[in-house]
Amino acid sequence: MKLTIVIPCYNETKTIRTIVDRVRAAPVADKEIIIVDDCSRDGTRDLLRTQIAPLVDRIIYHDVNQGKGAALRTGFAAATGDAVIVQDADLEYDPQEYPKLLRPLIEGKADAVFGSRFAGGDAHRVVYFWHMVGNKVLTLLSNMATNLNLTDMETCYKVFRREILQKITIEENRFGFEPEITAKVAKLNCVIYEVGISYYGRTYAEGKKIGWRDGFRALYAIVKYNFFR
Repeated sequence: MKLTIVIPCYNETKTIRTIVDRVRAAPVADKEIIIVDDCSRDGTRDLLRTQIAPLVDRIIYHDVNQGKGAALRTGFAAATGDAVIVQDADLEYDPQEYPKLLRPLIEGKADAVFGSRFAGGDAHRVVYFWHMVGNKVLTLLSNMATNLNLTDMETCYKVFRREILQKITIEENRFGFEPEITAKVAKLNCVIYEVGISYYGRTYAEGKKIGWRDGFRALYAIVKYNFFR
């Protein structure tokens, strides 16, 4: 099974080379790496052009900053793999865990797999209490709308069969992508599995970008894509 890894990237000079090296070292034989730079302004683009371009299959540059959802929309459209996974450009998620995320797809059991930070896994860095509470509240509300029993709707690690993504149009430009894609996959009656993953959360001082405004947008997205689409 060929895996396309889509890496949305915005102002990640400190981590982009490391995450690319880790993705290249992931134990998946057939993989395609696509980076979508969302108009970085901190020197990331220079690194992409001078150091990273020879290491990946494709880099796509946005001329205007649009957000993570927009970057993923671009990356999904360019993917050629049998399966597609989202990989953030920071170092919070470990590409060594790709095989266990892919296993339900390879075995023909699932159409999509979510990597859960709250369902086991390995090491977890202890970071923000209220972020954890917010994640669980949003997951609960999403589950109430979709009738799924996910433990971590907001996880970065989501893997899809590419033909599933081809049936979905991503509308959200920022972090509303997570509840949107969950709602739309649920409406397709896809078989969804969860796999416990490790998590190495970073602080705001280390570059974490999501904030309370994104939480309100997620609430809006839960209502919009479950009840009005």
